[in-house]
Amino acid sequence: MLVAGLIGGGVAAGGYSLVAPRAASVGTTQNSPVIVNNQNSVNAVSAAAAKASPSVVTIGVSSGSSQGTGSGVVLDNSGHILTNTHVVTLDGQVANPTIEVRTSDGNVYPATVVGTDPLADLAVIQIKGANLTPITMGDSSKINVGDTVVAIGAPLGLENTVTDGIVSTLNRTISVASSAAPQGGDQQQQGQGQGGQGFQFAPPFGQSQQSQAQSTISLNVIQTDAPINPGNSGGALLNTNGELIGINVAIASTGSSTSSTSQSGSIGVGFSIPIDYAQRIAQELISSGKATHGLLGVSVQPAAPNGNSNSQFSVGAQVAQVTGGGPADKAGIKNGDVITHFGDYAIEDASGLTAAVRQTAPGSTVKVTLNRNGQSMTVNVTVGTATS
Repeated sequence: MLVAGLIGGGVAAGGYSLVAPRAASVGTTQNSPVIVNNQNSVNAVSAAAAKASPSVVTIGVSSGSSQGTGSGVVLDNSGHILTNTHVVTLDGQVANPTIEVRTSDGNVYPATVVGTDPLADLAVIQIKGANLTPITMGDSSKINVGDTVVAIGAPLGLENTVTDGIVSTLNRTISVASSAAPQGGDQQQQGQGQGGQGFQFAPPFGQSQQSQAQSTISLNVIQTDAPINPGNSGGALLNTNGELIGINVAIASTGSSTSSTSQSGSIGVGFSIPIDYAQRIAQELISSGKATHGLLGVSVQPAAPNGNSNSQFSVGAQVAQVTGGGPADKAGIKNGDVITHFGDYAIEDASGLTAAVRQTAPGSTVKVTLNRNGQSMTVNVTVGTATS
């Protein structure tokens, strides 16, 4: 089983760092822009990186003795920057941190939080007075498996680091621990009991190795083999036109230990939140400080293939309970139905359905394919609005 952690906003308590500590032991603190020495032989990766790098920033977050670094992308000339919630909450450990941003020209600015969305692990912060270059937006619905992609961020605090790879798969569902800020103040670091980055994949069917008190969220992501490491969180995933197609969020690593000393870097399995979804959330956070998510109104569980409850596989999301008067109920979905498609998403398990529904804008009408008593059928569902 792969165990994964979110890749930025690392926590350092009492000088013992979990990920991306503010003072990386690499012997340099100088901001290094993307350099193109030979303009006669610029390849697609170099061109994309040179175009987008002025729009990628490094984010420093601290609260008391805890601190960490992550990345972000510039959205507009008003200083709005998109990053991950787990970056600005130090993996859900702090509620009111001090945040600084170093822009691509090397200048450092104080930042404030505009809004966070723990369900999407996205956040918007803002700086003022900077001469900024907004990122060029791409279209994540038009990327293909096998496309070349470029990642830019600050792994281990090394700013403007560029890596490349391909899109390994689309619509991959991952489960990670919620990075919601603690209520009523910062959490105490109790011996780093969460281990690692504080966030790891939940194994199949919700059997998480983490503390049961920490809730999980499900995300539909782009999987890439572009090397991504701690500190890349919130950074850019680009197409070869230098357009933003994803926000880097997590990596997979080998082993199952939750020890804070067992971290590893990229093994070629990285994940990014598609920009079409991230952009909607960012716009809502800028407009109101809050984001909206879809609601189907069902409780679901893995659908065992051929009735084999001992199988390691799932062939859909089986409806265990329907909320009376909710969107699913109004569409005619019943207990025992196995949902196999939600709009364009193929649903393999309960987490996949949860991620697809949450990603859908409330009020949207979605075609749902389900299996009822061995017969395939489709219904149209008008998605509701999830409560906070």
